[in-house]
Amino acid sequence: MNKVLISLLLIGLVLYLSGCSGCSRSGSHQPRRSKHSTADKTEQPSSETPAPASKPTLTKMGSGPTEVAMEKANGVYKVPVTINGTPMKFILDTGASLISITATEADFMVKHGTITDADIVGQSRFQDASGAVSPGAVIRLKSVQIGDRVLENVNANVVANAKAPLLLGQSALSQFGKISVDYRRNVVTFD
Repeated sequence: MNKVLISLLLIGLVLYLSGCSGCSRSGSHQPRRSKHSTADKTEQPSSETPAPASKPTLTKMGSGPTEVAMEKANGVYKVPVTINGTPMKFILDTGASLISITATEADFMVKHGTITDADIVGQSRFQDASGAVSPGAVIRLKSVQIGDRVLENVNANVVANAKAPLLLGQSALSQFGKISVDYRRNVVTFD
């Protein structure tokens, strides 16, 4: 079994067994807090955990806004996003603090070498809109392509719950000046 996958699974198991510490709603997360720290300080990464990524950077490959077609599936709209070279379909979720993927997608990217041990930056627990709590890891995505925009060094959740949806959260969305949804044309415009 791959070392990265084992690391992700161990983080998930530890989180599951340790109980909830710092959960929030809508697939968003809060960092785990140390038992010995004050409420204002978050736990520092251990020597085994790489330092957090620097602020994400946004690159425009075209001029002007970029439009991305939405696809309605099971009552929600999804947009195509390419993560570390892997195309996926995400729910646009302004309530999620980070991009969220499942361990299934992470495992696929580990097998293809697009996620490595160096990309694991922390751990957390995540509570979805139904109230279910899932353990997970926080990873650094090398690239997130939305239309003709590319974000680099974006943090994302890896949730152990295989049924969790893929969410395009604020770690990516907040890098844009404006996002608008046109339901008549089924497009999202990123500016």
